[in-house]
Amino acid sequence: MLRRLSRSKTATDAAVPSAKAHSSPSLSRRESKSPEQSGETQRSPKHQSSTSSALPSTSTATSADHTAASTSIFKSEASFISSRASLSSLRDSLPENPTIYDVSEIQAATNNFLAKRYSSSAPSWRSTLHGKDVIIIQRKFHKPTSPSTVREKLSFVCKSHHITVVKLLGASISGDFIYLVYEFISGSNLANCLRNPINPRFTVLSTWMSRMQIATDLANGLDYIHNNTGLEVRLVHNHIKASSIIVVDPSLNAKICHFGTSDLCGEPVEEREVSLPIKVAEISEISPKLMRSSSLKIQGTRGYMSPEFLLSGIGTEKSDVFAFGVVILELLSGEEPVRYRFDKATRDYIKISVIDSARAATEGGEGTLRRWIDARLNDSFPVDVAEKITRSALDCVQVEADKRPSMRRVAGKISRLYLESQIWADRMKLPTDFTASFAPR
Repeated sequence: MLRRLSRSKTATDAAVPSAKAHSSPSLSRRESKSPEQSGETQRSPKHQSSTSSALPSTSTATSADHTAASTSIFKSEASFISSRASLSSLRDSLPENPTIYDVSEIQAATNNFLAKRYSSSAPSWRSTLHGKDVIIIQRKFHKPTSPSTVREKLSFVCKSHHITVVKLLGASISGDFIYLVYEFISGSNLANCLRNPINPRFTVLSTWMSRMQIATDLANGLDYIHNNTGLEVRLVHNHIKASSIIVVDPSLNAKICHFGTSDLCGEPVEEREVSLPIKVAEISEISPKLMRSSSLKIQGTRGYMSPEFLLSGIGTEKSDVFAFGVVILELLSGEEPVRYRFDKATRDYIKISVIDSARAATEGGEGTLRRWIDARLNDSFPVDVAEKITRSALDCVQVEADKRPSMRRVAGKISRLYLESQIWADRMKLPTDFTASFAPR
């Protein structure tokens, strides 16, 4: 028995130095205290083991809590810094401060205006300026003003940001011309999409939903320009027409281009020299010769100009609504706003307006409306929705401007019609997850 105790005591004494050798200096100093000072000599080995096992777990939990807290704080700070950086980069990317390009930059980008033009309708070139893919459009500068005035006008236009409006990045003035720099959008204008000059029987807008998407985007874009820019001034487009709407490839969404052109170009407004007052209702009866011989110079496109715009040359929100209605009728029928047909009986050309044909279609019943809608839709569209949107477009082209609705009201109505069209399209989809054979077995 004594021999066993001496062996265990020897083993214990041999193990103690190794434990002290691996302990920290603070623990060594604590162990070197006298039993009376430490007050821990009366503890049993069992109590010591339980205490020693509890201490590391508590310290580990505390350190884990501190680590988790510091990690959470670091992540929140990193997220805050990241969000501030993203907001800063977004703010820098927005053209809040419009760029007044030097003429030499425009000349270098267009090879001194000798580069191939992007469009035949107006002098324009696709190029790269300050690392951005842009379109440079040349316009006549009617009212020469100081660069500060141009910058002020640019600031109002460039602060307008909407998904359906092509961004204006800046401008440059040289003599009698102003060069407007817009972002480049891949696609084609709506006029070419509806009336393909190469293949008139083909159109990329071959479904009803594609045309409703164009109408919805256009309505929302004009509603933003008129009501939701948040600026102190009221803006109008003044050049709404099918060739001013870009159909984006391949999503087939619509974007309004040439926004701000009329304001920046300073289009003239002159008094009409007439001896008798002309009523607005009689504007359609004015002969083309009288219109050409008058002194009023109007910057517009035949078929899209409202009666009051023809009289004054001043673009308003109501004249934008009129042009929007014409574009919607053009979108539904595929016809041009104004076309001429040769009459063999009278041996003369008869003017046919899309407004007149739309009125006749709504008054003639369902069969007449079906024949009026673009035949390239293959008679696949909801007739009730087509009638509603046609009547809404006819409300926009009323002769008296006060009777036309606002773009806010029109945009809300077309959005509801888009949802009705989507329900119709979902109902018309055929299931494709099974196969069937009707052949005899």
